[in-house]
Amino acid sequence: MKRTDIAALIFIASLSILVAYFVADAVIGKPTAESINVKTIAPISADVQQPDPSIFNKDAINPTVVVTIGGNPTQ
Repeated sequence: MKRTDIAALIFIASLSILVAYFVADAVIGKPTAESINVKTIAPISADVQQPDPSIFNKDAINPTVVVTIGGNPTQ
């Protein structure tokens, strides 16, 4: 390569970097210093509440128990 070819490549690369910088600055823009409100939630506490006794009682139906209909429990 000749010196003029290397100089041309350096010039084109520098020009490309400058164009990419200004295009990215125009597309992305500068960050603004605006404040924003963010919703927060209540912190988790270690207090355990007792479940509703009308739903969780000792006579309630347990859905995890296998129910057999008919006389053959193996099916």
